[in-house]
Amino acid sequence: MTGVVRLLDAIAGVGRAPSGGYERFAWTAHDLTLREWFAAEADARGLSVVVDRAGNQWAWWGDPDADGPGVVTGSHLDSVPGGGAFDGPLGVASAFAALDALRAEGVRPGRPLGIVNFSDEEGARFGLACLGSRAVTGTVGADRLLALRDGAGDSLADVLGRVSTGSARGVRVEHYGRDDEALARVGVFVELHVEQGRYLADLPADEDAPVAVGAAIWPHGRWRVDLAGEANHAGTTPLAHRHDPMLDLARLITDVRAAAEDAGALATLAKVQVEPNGVNAIPSRVRAWIDARAESEDAVRMVLSTLSGPFGASNVGQVAGPGRSERPALRSAGPTGGWEPVQESWTPATVFDPALAARLADVVGRPGSDLPAPVIGTGAGHDAGIFAAAGVPTAMLFVRNPTGVSHSPAELAEEADCDAGVRALTAVLADLLTRSRDASIENGVMDRMPAGPVHDPVLDREGR
Repeated sequence: MTGVVRLLDAIAGVGRAPSGGYERFAWTAHDLTLREWFAAEADARGLSVVVDRAGNQWAWWGDPDADGPGVVTGSHLDSVPGGGAFDGPLGVASAFAALDALRAEGVRPGRPLGIVNFSDEEGARFGLACLGSRAVTGTVGADRLLALRDGAGDSLADVLGRVSTGSARGVRVEHYGRDDEALARVGVFVELHVEQGRYLADLPADEDAPVAVGAAIWPHGRWRVDLAGEANHAGTTPLAHRHDPMLDLARLITDVRAAAEDAGALATLAKVQVEPNGVNAIPSRVRAWIDARAESEDAVRMVLSTLSGPFGASNVGQVAGPGRSERPALRSAGPTGGWEPVQESWTPATVFDPALAARLADVVGRPGSDLPAPVIGTGAGHDAGIFAAAGVPTAMLFVRNPTGVSHSPAELAEEADCDAGVRALTAVLADLLTRSRDASIENGVMDRMPAGPVHDPVLDREGR
């Protein structure tokens, strides 16, 4: 068992659900156990651990305050409900393994190296992805973040107030939010991640590559739709007299699919809240959340424009799929002018530093070839995207996933590919850490830092 696999195996039992997936939600007992594991691994390597004002953990080899800014790598340890073993943890485990490899190779860094564990990247508990990186960069205001509530009704402020000891020590509600000291320590950030797709797995044999470099993250957002109904008894209310929002939900689901197909986008409706959620009660209200993303912002906006328009426009009201046909009228007493989705978050397209990406592609290369590593885009959001948008020179490495599946127990990275990822990350870090400051990344991007609060163009999130 190699170093990175051994590190992953050490946490394999934390938060494991009966489904085989993981339930590692922010600031729960499972998450705190993982934070303790991170701190212990850092301590075993003689690294100094700092928790920033947003609750992210940073482990430093060297002094970033005296000798920085430094080079940072890492990812996150939390999961979506039923998530896989590699999304996030592979990046953190690979960071520790790469540091071990640098030391074994006798690399003498010219600047500090940091390993980061971002808090609540998935957004599974409070409904906002990349919460820790958005908080530390100031792209979302602290007051708004602290007011977010989980499914039990607890606010982030309440939760942080209860856990601000041990591995969460230093997270104080009154100081929560953007941390200029933490940001000033980061000269460049490289995040390694399992690929969430099959680009690498589907390459022809003569172009084989276990690792790719990230080019960009697609624009993506989340919207909420509220469907009103009238609560009543399931056994005594005639069908003709019902105001059942579940019928509206059924149509909304297929409308989302049809609108996405028309726009050439990806759209998903997978989270629903039903009130009162009783098996023998007609619901009084249904809330549904739509996730939409595409290569272009125009395509995403087209999905929402179609859903917001009058019923009967475009393919709304048609059954999605080949040979679409008009569906029977299912709607109850909901809205008649359109679905009226409410935007809860929006992240514009993020393009990673092209010069840095090209340089990493050359450093990583392909086994048995003089070709550079592939440079690919992704539809998945990452903390790297938040840092790139905040002005930090940022890059990503993707490790081959033979199933192409993510956010599922079927997510996979083979041991040989995990090792290839560590070798690639080690080579990248060695290159970044040992270049003289006069020759720092393409005209000195190590010195380009955000100069003040950076605002997410959207994220003026409206409620939950």
